[in-house]
Amino acid sequence: MLNNYKHIFFVGIGGIGMSSLALYCLKKGKYVGGYDRQKTYITTNLENQGANIQYTTKTSLIPINFKFVESTLVIYTPAIPRNNLIFNFFKSNKFKILKRSDFLGSITKNKFCIAIAGTHGKTTTASILSHIFFENNLNFSSFIGGIMEKYETNFIYRGEDIILVEADEFDRSFLSLKPNIACVTSIDIDHLDIYKSSNEIINSFQEFISNVDSSGLILKQYDLNIDGISFGFNENADFHIKNYRNFDDFSLFDIIYSEGKCANIKFNMSGMHNALNALAAFSVCKNMNLSDLTIKKSLNNFKGVKRRFSYVLKYPKIIIDDYAHHPTEISAVYQSLLSIYPQKKILAIFQPHLFSRTKDFMDDFAEKLSKFNEVILLDIYPAREQEIKGINSNKLLQKINIENKNLVEKNDLSKHIMKSKCDVIVIMGAGDIADEVSLIKNEILINHEL
Repeated sequence: MLNNYKHIFFVGIGGIGMSSLALYCLKKGKYVGGYDRQKTYITTNLENQGANIQYTTKTSLIPINFKFVESTLVIYTPAIPRNNLIFNFFKSNKFKILKRSDFLGSITKNKFCIAIAGTHGKTTTASILSHIFFENNLNFSSFIGGIMEKYETNFIYRGEDIILVEADEFDRSFLSLKPNIACVTSIDIDHLDIYKSSNEIINSFQEFISNVDSSGLILKQYDLNIDGISFGFNENADFHIKNYRNFDDFSLFDIIYSEGKCANIKFNMSGMHNALNALAAFSVCKNMNLSDLTIKKSLNNFKGVKRRFSYVLKYPKIIIDDYAHHPTEISAVYQSLLSIYPQKKILAIFQPHLFSRTKDFMDDFAEKLSKFNEVILLDIYPAREQEIKGINSNKLLQKINIENKNLVEKNDLSKHIMKSKCDVIVIMGAGDIADEVSLIKNEILINHEL
């Protein structure tokens, strides 16, 4: 399909999934344009590589080259409101318009596709795999849902013998893929604005698995009730972890599998959940006939993914930044912090993401956040949603069962942090809270010098 168009316009180009597709189109020599609400690190990077991006919905500002129906393909993200003026300009003028997932599906068609799916862990697992493939000089392209620290990008292009993709369950997007290898890291209740029940989510993952090529391979976390080669901490798993030890910014463990043992793996991320992601990547690689030695070496020098248990500061306070926006993810972060810093008090700063998710998991969020010594909440980040009456951060705050808790405005965030007696600060959320991380770090450093 891509060969039929010279100009590609992305509506919502700054999204993590959209931007990797835009980078791919630039790599293929296409003229790339797009719209997004605000200028970010991601959009700036795209502009530096030749993309023409506008930050207003004025259709008159769409470059003339992108206004020819015959030569322009339009890609949109489901996060874009349907009343978006630019989207409706292209729609009303009968342009060829594809949803992001359908475009990704067209790229992977007739190519060897590895798809990493799961409610949690897919970004880190896909990033680890990208790194291993890169280090082993494989001919591959990867589309990642996060910025890999070492490569400073969410897209790597080294050919197209293998297409590695993060398979997103939101809006059932992953059903556009027909992978040769599918890896499922987890299945948890989420996106209840899309899926109306847990059964719908499970059924959607089952449908995704059924799309795997008949000669293909399915790998799955041990506890999941689906067929496939299993990986996990359970010794009955086909690939399992033994002798796990956790440290502040790395972990040590062995991997046991039917053909042998890969001992004393040093993985540069903390937490059992991240070790499980490394195990998932190891399992995929062994089924692609990569050697223990090369995988082990790559796991040792993997630099991580931005906002996935990322250390921002270690002195005078410890600051960790994490994308956690679901109760299960918050619990995983807490357990990791508890194992690393059992004697230290922990402050959790959390920005709820979506009114619908906050509504669906209100009590669960409260339970998980109540385990921290102190909690600071920000207002809900709405993303693609309209406000839901009666659902707000103050309601969540009241349900958190600890004494030291506050709901604050972003402008007052640093002031409240400086009052905290906690030694460890963890910043969590999938919204624009990421923009505050460097500000918090600088404030702490400045006050320490004073």
